[in-house]
Amino acid sequence: MNESNIDWILAIACFLAGIGIGALCYHLLNANVARNQKVRQRLAQTELELNQVKDALNDHFSKVADLAGSIQRQSQELEHHLAHGADKLVDDLKLKRRLHGGETEDEEVDAPQVPRDYADGAKGTLSEDFGVRRRNEESETASPPRY
Repeated sequence: MNESNIDWILAIACFLAGIGIGALCYHLLNANVARNQKVRQRLAQTELELNQVKDALNDHFSKVADLAGSIQRQSQELEHHLAHGADKLVDDLKLKRRLHGGETEDEEVDAPQVPRDYADGAKGTLSEDFGVRRRNEESETASPPRY
């Protein structure tokens, strides 16, 4: 064999090896691209589903608000109808006041009391004079001074 033939054979072998390595790299890199494309497609589909759920939720709460407003309106109409009927038909003043929402004079509402840690007549740790000694108690129970 000739030296020129060896150069050509070596050049062809390197060319074929380069093609093989290039094809292998393309295959490996292309696999990641395809995988990324699938992930992007799933992400887009998930975002679409999320937007649909948000829209459905907004519609649901809008309808609930409308229904609650309708119930309030009907309740007010019912109270007005009862009050109007009471004005025409009822002779008892106490019943009329109660139907109109006014309180009667004989009903008293107790104001809430401040919570305490002791019962009536007893003194607890939250009382104002807890731990305070009176002057006459100090003289009786005072110990002699220490020197």
